[in-house]
Amino acid sequence: MKLTTILLAAVITLPILCSSTSAQVCDDMDVFLGQLSANPYIAESTANKFGAFGSPYSSTSINNPYSQYGSAYSATSVSNPYATEAPKIIAADGQYLGKLSANSYDPDSISNPYGKYGSPYSPTSINNPYSRYGSPYSPISPNNPYATQAPTLCGKDE
Repeated sequence: MKLTTILLAAVITLPILCSSTSAQVCDDMDVFLGQLSANPYIAESTANKFGAFGSPYSSTSINNPYSQYGSAYSATSVSNPYATEAPKIIAADGQYLGKLSANSYDPDSISNPYGKYGSPYSPTSINNPYSRYGSPYSPISPNNPYATQAPTLCGKDE
């Protein structure tokens, strides 16, 4: 009975503790935009369609085409091909992984195939399936559908 109670308490409090540590990765000037993850079961995942960071209706979601982070016209959006202040991607180990941006000319964009963060050969690229940040098997990769320590997204507020 005691073991069941302890396990139940751990299951309830673990997501609460994990969410508070994820938000602390962002600077004071940045807004926490959830975890860039293919795992739809993480509460803070951008793939969770019912969560605050994955819903197409949430103001803090990159999936909302009318929010400042999902609009095709906002300077802070992931969808704007000319965005200058796209959200930053920070790995669970603290490594900066570039900007989640459709801007293929930005040197920090993951959409720039010649840049450090967009190249499929770079060790710090989420587009490199052989790096720890892009592998579909790494626990800290956004491409792993079972990852529990996905990278954090930090955006600027307009």
